[in-house]
Amino acid sequence: MKLRSATLMGAGLVACYTLMISSADGITKLIAGAYEAPQLFFFSSLIVMALSVVSDRLLVAAPASRGLRTSCPGAMAARSALTVVACVAFFQAFRLLPFADVFLFIGLMPLIAALMSGPFLGEAVRPQVWLALSIGAVGILCLMPNGLSSAQAGHGWALLAAVSGTGSMIAARYIGRVETNALAQVFYPNLAIFLCMAVALPFVFKPMSLTDLGWTAAYALFLFGARWVVVVALRLLPAYVATPLMNLQFVWMIAIGFFAFGELPTVGTLMGVALVIGSGLYLVIDETLPTRKGAAQTT
Repeated sequence: MKLRSATLMGAGLVACYTLMISSADGITKLIAGAYEAPQLFFFSSLIVMALSVVSDRLLVAAPASRGLRTSCPGAMAARSALTVVACVAFFQAFRLLPFADVFLFIGLMPLIAALMSGPFLGEAVRPQVWLALSIGAVGILCLMPNGLSSAQAGHGWALLAAVSGTGSMIAARYIGRVETNALAQVFYPNLAIFLCMAVALPFVFKPMSLTDLGWTAAYALFLFGARWVVVVALRLLPAYVATPLMNLQFVWMIAIGFFAFGELPTVGTLMGVALVIGSGLYLVIDETLPTRKGAAQTT
């Protein structure tokens, strides 16, 4: 029962994460054409760091509070570096590609997570999981019926984003095994983003309107919530279960693409979404089965 409750709670947190991160991605696409990545990420990471410090001050009296200290400096540095790469790569991908093409590569993240979970986390990936991931991959292919022959720079950025973003999540789960300090995993990656973007900002800065500043603040709020929630979720779920569930982003992005940008989903997109989400739900159900509970207790 305890394993099932943790799995269901983790799944619910992942669903919240997908809504918040999809909203942040929508804002990225909205203003990506007007500004360079360093400008957006400089101000948004500053806001996220401020929110982390404020939240830490509110929680400082909690018995388990460790402030913003971390007991895994090496893994935290790796997560921070991978987060910087993923942010820049996703920004460029959203600038150059439609939502559907970007999410083709986001949909590959469960497969990448499965490959990384073994060597980095020691989490064996069972045959049932590979079957579910394969079905999800078929769903991803439905989004690009013409294949990869028309690949361009945007697809390269999207692939880099998927690999580095998955690596950041694997690092988050690794750290989560040692400590429960989720705020530290929000603060330090954003500190790394802030420092890197501060170096580039003078070369690309453009004055921002109050409206765009408001969008940047909204982006930071969504990002802060999403990164905090996903760290907790990755403590409760294996990475290869959490990442397929993150493909629920497809649903939110279809809605955002339609209402905000007038992008109509194709039949192939809808088929791909159904297969991807179905494979993710299968992994969650499989993780809550009594046989899985028994296996978890013997390991």
